[in-house]
Amino acid sequence: MLDENEIVKNSVPLPSVRRLPLYLTVLEEFKKDNKEWISTTDFSEVLFLKPIQVRKDLAHTGIIGKPKKGFKVDELILTINNFLGWNNLSEAFLVGAGALGSAILGYTGFEHHGLNIIAAFDASPDVIGKKIHGKEVLALEKLPNIAERMQVKLAIVTVPKSAAQDVADCLVSAGIKGIWNFSPIKLQVPNDVVVQREDLSSGLAVLSVKLGRFDR
Repeated sequence: MLDENEIVKNSVPLPSVRRLPLYLTVLEEFKKDNKEWISTTDFSEVLFLKPIQVRKDLAHTGIIGKPKKGFKVDELILTINNFLGWNNLSEAFLVGAGALGSAILGYTGFEHHGLNIIAAFDASPDVIGKKIHGKEVLALEKLPNIAERMQVKLAIVTVPKSAAQDVADCLVSAGIKGIWNFSPIKLQVPNDVVVQREDLSSGLAVLSVKLGRFDR
């Protein structure tokens, strides 16, 4: 499996990549207010970052600001979106149409970030054939043929941990090259497959520890 640190463009630090969507949020607000320019100080005041950190993060995208003016809002939005690949819509499958999978299917913001979930799959007869947020849930066994026919290379996994590795094996066999893993286990995949794991329990642990500091 490819390490996530190895696949970031030009060895850009992952914390910088994770901050870029935050910059886009600020930029969209500036655009709504018809502001043409934005400075690193503007970003730092909103996001509570040091201006030098903002400059370093934005420098990874290749854009160069103007002294005393900063960056053109529209130009910086386009540059960040291009860097993240969000200007090119990628089609994806979702496997696991339970509570979390259904919520992801219902989120309308993914297309704005270059992701279009075109089909959902599940192994349970209870949900196969049902429509969730306008998408029919198909039997998992149909995924390989559909993936080959539609040339889909990205999948979102939201199944229980007991089924996650079997699903991953199925996806790899079907030619999937990128897996967004929401299951609570680390998937074992070949070296040419990229996995991004979202560990919700880790996020909760960090929140709990931070919250505990205020109770002392």
